[in-house]
Amino acid sequence: MAKFKLTDEWWTGPAEAENGALVMVTGRKDMEPVMETGKYIYRVEITWRYEGDSSGMPDEATSLLMEEVQYALQNDFMKDPVAVLTGIYTGNGERNWVFYTMNLRIFDRKLNEDLAQFERLPLELYAESDPEWNEYREMREASEILTE
Repeated sequence: MAKFKLTDEWWTGPAEAENGALVMVTGRKDMEPVMETGKYIYRVEITWRYEGDSSGMPDEATSLLMEEVQYALQNDFMKDPVAVLTGIYTGNGERNWVFYTMNLRIFDRKLNEDLAQFERLPLELYAESDPEWNEYREMREASEILTE
């Protein structure tokens, strides 16, 4: 298993969806030690579409359930860092969690184990190889511009 110190420091900033809707972007700081391992080469995006309020944000009950799901996933991956949550996008009727993982099969198994405690959730998964961490770098660069 990779050896690194994973911080739990985050930044948040506003962004716009292609249609101009507000999207709040939350990114994890200090990911360089994880990137430098060269082991977290797959990006997995988990999308939860919801009926948003007038600003495209989730209602309170949905938001609280999303936080429970996120906590379950983060807590498990902190114990066994086969994956790292790097970004969260919320707005325009959806929440997207972005993870980088070493192994898609193990990630899938752990995801299903972690989600077993919840009723069926409206989640969509997308995965691709991203050994250069392009999505994370783009998110960080765009957020630096927005938060300066």
